[in-house]
Amino acid sequence: MARKWTFQPHDLSAIRRLSGNLRVSPLLAQVLIARGKGSADEARRFLDAKLSDLHDPSLLPGVDRAAEHIVKAVQEKRRITIYGDYDVDGVTGTSILWHCLQLCGATVDYYIPCRMEEGYGLNQAAIQQLWEEDPRRLLISVDCGIASVAEARLARELGLELIITDHHHIGATLPDAAVLVHPRLPGTEYPFGELCGAGVAFKLAWAVCQRLGDGKKASPRMREFLKQAVGLAAVGTVADVVPLQEENRVIVRYGLQTLREQSSLGMKSLLKIAELSEKKELKADDIGFSLGPRINAAGRLGQARLAVELLTTENSERALKLAEYLNQLNDNRKTVERRILRDAKEMVEENPAWEQHKTLVLAHHDWHPGVIGVVASRVSEAFGKPTVLIALKDDGTGQGSGRSWAGFDLYNGLASCSEHLLTFGGHKAAAGLRVSAAKIDVVRETLAAWAHQHFHPTPEDTELRIDAEVLLSEVNLRAVEELDRLGPFGQQNPVPRFTCSHVELAEPPRTMGEGNRHLSARIRQHGTVLRAVAFGRGEWVEELAKQSSPFSICFAPVINTFQGFSKVELHLIDWKPAAAASAAIG
Repeated sequence: MARKWTFQPHDLSAIRRLSGNLRVSPLLAQVLIARGKGSADEARRFLDAKLSDLHDPSLLPGVDRAAEHIVKAVQEKRRITIYGDYDVDGVTGTSILWHCLQLCGATVDYYIPCRMEEGYGLNQAAIQQLWEEDPRRLLISVDCGIASVAEARLARELGLELIITDHHHIGATLPDAAVLVHPRLPGTEYPFGELCGAGVAFKLAWAVCQRLGDGKKASPRMREFLKQAVGLAAVGTVADVVPLQEENRVIVRYGLQTLREQSSLGMKSLLKIAELSEKKELKADDIGFSLGPRINAAGRLGQARLAVELLTTENSERALKLAEYLNQLNDNRKTVERRILRDAKEMVEENPAWEQHKTLVLAHHDWHPGVIGVVASRVSEAFGKPTVLIALKDDGTGQGSGRSWAGFDLYNGLASCSEHLLTFGGHKAAAGLRVSAAKIDVVRETLAAWAHQHFHPTPEDTELRIDAEVLLSEVNLRAVEELDRLGPFGQQNPVPRFTCSHVELAEPPRTMGEGNRHLSARIRQHGTVLRAVAFGRGEWVEELAKQSSPFSICFAPVINTFQGFSKVELHLIDWKPAAAASAAIG
């Protein structure tokens, strides 16, 4: 499906007015207006967001009671165990609470389930084991547990005190825990419901620090810890792909600063291994493409405890070894993902009957359950279909992970197959499941039938929202540098995107990179020439080379700095022949 381009109409007077009031470039003013920040006051609040804009933690549902339980457990010298999820969000959230409780003088440890053997969330065997080891302990979940009704019931029956902190989808029945901490708890109102698990853990740590201070303010020592904790919360926020708006944007904006200035030994080692320690300024992309994948690799390959150890160790030698090992795991993960992606594409191409299906369900014995979610996302993009990949196990079952496409409700789609599944869970965009291998064919057909009835994607579902149409001459170094004030960029706050019409090639395009996967071109308009790169779009070279007439491009401008010299480049997102590039006005 060709992507529809939409953008706001060009209002020259509004652009001039906002540009003058804020003393910013017309380019930045255009983007602010396109993103609903047309008044000077609203634009200033967005551009100058402060750490003090974070809501007081006491507003978060359940956080006051949870903090009281924790402080009481510390005073009674009971063991506190943090039960964290194995992804980046869970690992960073676990590390935040661990650091906080260590500073409080608590006896604290953590439990991270093995992705392959125990699966997501609280599990009854772990709860039984933890109770048998120490029935007086306080158990705190991080980034999981809101759907763990049976597990919470077991903890209650055993007499194990359980606090659940989570941010995921809330089902029809709430778990019967001592305290639930969740930004969207039924019957409550929190000003911002999109915190990730690490964000929730940060708010809880903040509330604990307040109680150990004067009740309202943390002690100077704990305030320093909270500044460092913002950095960990930023990593979890970006990696969990929650909306980078309001509180999340503030957490990431200031967290990126503290990652450089006040990181733990482990984070410093990870920054060094990822070749980020010498960067003058960290970006959200550095988390998304460098730090996050290295932390995630440990959980995906069944060793998430090592990631928590890295972020909590006080031994510099151990920190460096762990960072190096996570880097190696990440390299292994990338190799495994490439192989699974190749297998999946071949499987689709070898089964032409599936072409009529609006969804894909693929299964293989040689796939690693820890990485299939990432690959499912790439398969869905490649074929333009919601996709579920299933790693088959020797016991006759399969562990699956799915990703949506074009707004498909994956959770409800899988709900239609529930009688054929052992378990499933997740949300509209991503979900996980367990299934008997013998039921995979019927699940494939059932999901496809449900999609045929309920999924009717339109061009609007894959539309490319663009901030403004510009001239290449407007995309200069100073203007692009100023656009950084809109960041940090991520989910629901994307890098500014522009269109430029009637451009032409200054020289023939070419492929570059491993396997000729990427495109490199030089684009010209009215005497201005800029380099453009399209990652993963090497197939565009042949099509672009045939363009004898001007065409239109959609791009994100970036600054490429090499050997101290900076220049503007274009990250090409889409292109259209001039005749097809008439964009819809939104």
